[in-house]
Amino acid sequence: MLVASPCDAHNAHCCDLLRSLGRGFLTVVLSISFLFSPSLFAQTNIQRPHLLGLAHVAFRVSDLDKTQAFYASILGYEQPFSLNDGDGKTTTAFVKVNDLQYVELFQGDAQSQGQLDHFALYTDDLTAMRAYLQSLGMYIAKDTHKGRIGNPFLTIRDPDGHFVEILQYSSNSLTGQAQGKFMPAGRVSGHITNVGILVKSVDSAMRFYRDALGFREFSRGGGAAGQPGWIDLQVPDGSDYIELIPFSGKPSPADLKAQNHFCLASSDVRKAVATLRSRGISGSLNLSIRVQTGDGLPARANFFDPDGARIEMMEPLPAVAPVVERAAHQQ
Repeated sequence: MLVASPCDAHNAHCCDLLRSLGRGFLTVVLSISFLFSPSLFAQTNIQRPHLLGLAHVAFRVSDLDKTQAFYASILGYEQPFSLNDGDGKTTTAFVKVNDLQYVELFQGDAQSQGQLDHFALYTDDLTAMRAYLQSLGMYIAKDTHKGRIGNPFLTIRDPDGHFVEILQYSSNSLTGQAQGKFMPAGRVSGHITNVGILVKSVDSAMRFYRDALGFREFSRGGGAAGQPGWIDLQVPDGSDYIELIPFSGKPSPADLKAQNHFCLASSDVRKAVATLRSRGISGSLNLSIRVQTGDGLPARANFFDPDGARIEMMEPLPAVAPVVERAAHQQ
């Protein structure tokens, strides 16, 4: 949800590409946008394969040990596996939310700390998905290959430069071997409901996510000058969704950390916030957490990781018919 400002994980080549391009909103993205412009998508008779939900969100952090401790001791999550470099040093940690969803933490640098690196969707037929994307003429930034944890995936890029992985879970992967395990009862949430991303052009983003990938709009809120403050788009074959957050100009690093975020589900936000407070989140990070209500939205709260990256928690949205206008929800 909108607030005021406060790569490929498995392949080094794609990570280098991502660093060279920057975190999503650089001039170079605009200069090469013709490579993947939704306006150039071809018509296709190939049926779109299933897109079932959000598989993971990935962030670059300044201190991997400190952020791992935050997810473990404050949020209550376990980390079933990690990736190391040639010297045995951990470079990527995998925080398990449920059997189908993870938070990936990459050791970053001073420029990338706390920034969203990419997010991933999952399908039940990656081969068919690749054929479908190719039939549209969509640019594939990194073609299908098996990641180091064992799941095959490919990477596409949206009009704003956000990298989006599409993966298919394998029973022989590390995620497959972790099925049914590493999900303690004390974790603060068992589901990532959505990821929020800044977008410069709503029309371009809608052509990419709605028209090409099949997402369904179900809610939007008013912003300034009659423009939407946000647009919620549900995956075509599941309940998870992405939140498009329009912006004008060039966002600062603080804007990116505040607006690019993910949301955890909670049946009782007040109880969850009390749990976080009891585990010392306010003292350890010098932050207070305020439960918000009103504006036609359920109870919600925002808190931040050690680098200032925003994590939202919200109770379920009421069942609504597409498209529902809501008041702008701000921190």
